[in-house]
Amino acid sequence: MKKLALILLCILVVAGIAAAQTYSQGATGLTGRDVLGAHNNGGRGCAGCHAPHSGGKGGGGNAATNATAFNDPFSGDDALFGQDVTPIYGLVMNMGDGGRYIEVIPAASASNVGNYEIRGIAMCLACHDGNVATGGMMTGVSYEKQMGLLPAGLYGPNPIPTWLGNDGSTAGNYQNDHPVGVNATLGALRLVTNGNPATDPIKVTIVNGAITALTAQNATYVAFANNYGYPALANSAWDWGVWLPSGSSDPTKAFITCLTCHNQHVMYIYKPPSGKQASTNITSPGASATYPTYFFVNAPYNPGAGNADPTKAASTTQFCRQCHIGEANESFGVNNVATKY
Repeated sequence: MKKLALILLCILVVAGIAAAQTYSQGATGLTGRDVLGAHNNGGRGCAGCHAPHSGGKGGGGNAATNATAFNDPFSGDDALFGQDVTPIYGLVMNMGDGGRYIEVIPAASASNVGNYEIRGIAMCLACHDGNVATGGMMTGVSYEKQMGLLPAGLYGPNPIPTWLGNDGSTAGNYQNDHPVGVNATLGALRLVTNGNPATDPIKVTIVNGAITALTAQNATYVAFANNYGYPALANSAWDWGVWLPSGSSDPTKAFITCLTCHNQHVMYIYKPPSGKQASTNITSPGASATYPTYFFVNAPYNPGAGNADPTKAASTTQFCRQCHIGEANESFGVNNVATKY
């Protein structure tokens, strides 16, 4: 009898735990979990990426060499970043389409502190490379997949890799990764051309060598923006989603980084910013509106919403069309297809 009572108690405890999991999946996305998600880094939290003191030394040195060497003299000088990115400096990545988008990460130097190739690519690769940078605390498998948080039936049974250079194909293969860096530009996307005329999809305003505005310009892109917006390019309340190479004032050279598409601080919610770029971002029904997203995508991106309504475009599709506007409904004169979030 005592044994039966114990079993019943265990069942009640497990049921209580299950009932306490308030997150949901599918059309509503995830709820009830810390928004930092996977980037809580197994409990280290913010300090997994940002060392309050002394950069990588504050975390015990370079994990890739078992902390026997510390090679980055500028570690922590930007964003208090707490990983030693020495292996990434100078890394050559041949990305996308047969490797024709070549990105060479700049060398370590005082003048490169704050450089967006380092801040927006190298710092991400400190954990997400897995090829030359192997000391991160990651397992190389999507957190959402491991934790059973993905919408049911939409992804295959195998792990989803999160290491770019060590994903199960040939080590160092970056050709199956979306291009980032100084050759992945608004010019290459044909969103901006020389002179930035009114026929360009996007108007880039540059003052004193810095981007001050990104604006939907031609009729096609304006119509698309009305149906979805361009949150990845408008990015956040404090920065743009594209960056100019140092010293350049050429809008065709504005390039994307990992941070164009991903917000490393919020795993599953997108909230339109209320700062200087709110007017150029997604149209929301209210200042407090939030949208489902997955994989730290910095925009509404919800594969669980489905696409049963042919009069609406899935947010997962619309997200890509921000840059690939030639494939948008509006490029074919279909301007009345709203977004399914």
